[in-house]
Amino acid sequence: MNAPVELAALLPHGHDLDRPECVLATAAGDLYVSDSHGGVTRIHPDRTRTRYTGRSGELPGPIVPNGVALEPDGSFLIAHLGDEGGVFRLTRDGRLSPVLREVDGTPLPSTNFVTRDRSGRLWVTVSTRAVPRDADYRPGARSGFVVLDDGRGPRIVADRLGYTNECAPSPDGRWLYVNETFARRLSRFPLRGDGLGAPEVVAEFGPGEFPDGLGMDVDGGVWVVCVVGNKVLRVAPDGAVTTVVDAGEPGYVAEVERAYRTGRMGPAHLRDGGGLLGHCSSIAFGGPDRRTAYLGSLRNGHLTRFDSPVAGVEPVGWHR
Repeated sequence: MNAPVELAALLPHGHDLDRPECVLATAAGDLYVSDSHGGVTRIHPDRTRTRYTGRSGELPGPIVPNGVALEPDGSFLIAHLGDEGGVFRLTRDGRLSPVLREVDGTPLPSTNFVTRDRSGRLWVTVSTRAVPRDADYRPGARSGFVVLDDGRGPRIVADRLGYTNECAPSPDGRWLYVNETFARRLSRFPLRGDGLGAPEVVAEFGPGEFPDGLGMDVDGGVWVVCVVGNKVLRVAPDGAVTTVVDAGEPGYVAEVERAYRTGRMGPAHLRDGGGLLGHCSSIAFGGPDRRTAYLGSLRNGHLTRFDSPVAGVEPVGWHR
């Protein structure tokens, strides 16, 4: 990898977005982002926008989207970050219906992420069982889990994780990669016919490097997006970590690091100090050659894009 991307090369993309935490790219040039108004916003190639929202009688209020997946029929799967949790389907004409509300007989709490693999299996992450969720913004977080629904009934296949965030099946179908935000590590699990094998740690991260979103490139690298530190890291197949983007604010990062170490970290630390990237949270590779990287954000009203030195892999929903 070359030297980190210059900050001047980080360009805004889109406008008037509302918590675009998750971003998806397609071959047609469309981008889809989560929208805290209760759905998904589509950014067309000409930068115009279409918003898809819906309401469900099963929820006391609007859905709170975090992770989003694009289905073959054009509908969206949405991980609901509200207290009720669960995964919902949103159609483009505004119909919202439950897909997964409980697992092993227990209602899902606040739900972080949802994706499908190339075999059509559904993977869902829950960051924490703690209430409130920020009680697990700690080095000792161990209540996150991963759910698999492969048509044989949803079930927990990985548990006691350090604040489970995005997950991604590898293109070769061998591994499920998982970011553990407050354990500050990237882990992976062997993919088996009925679930997952024993985990292994791929990389551990340093001060201010709280892994959130992830993506993969055609050379086998895993790209990890860090909130707080506002960094993009690349983990090579041999586990070596290089910095692709560093837009962190040193004073703010140091203050959050002290709070994290002393058990004082809370929601305010993910509201303040967003800097240029607004607490970057996800990554998608788009453009005709998948060499444009788009970063989602917790705080900005736009995405951020930059030219990637290597192409991303073709995601499951690339041709939708």
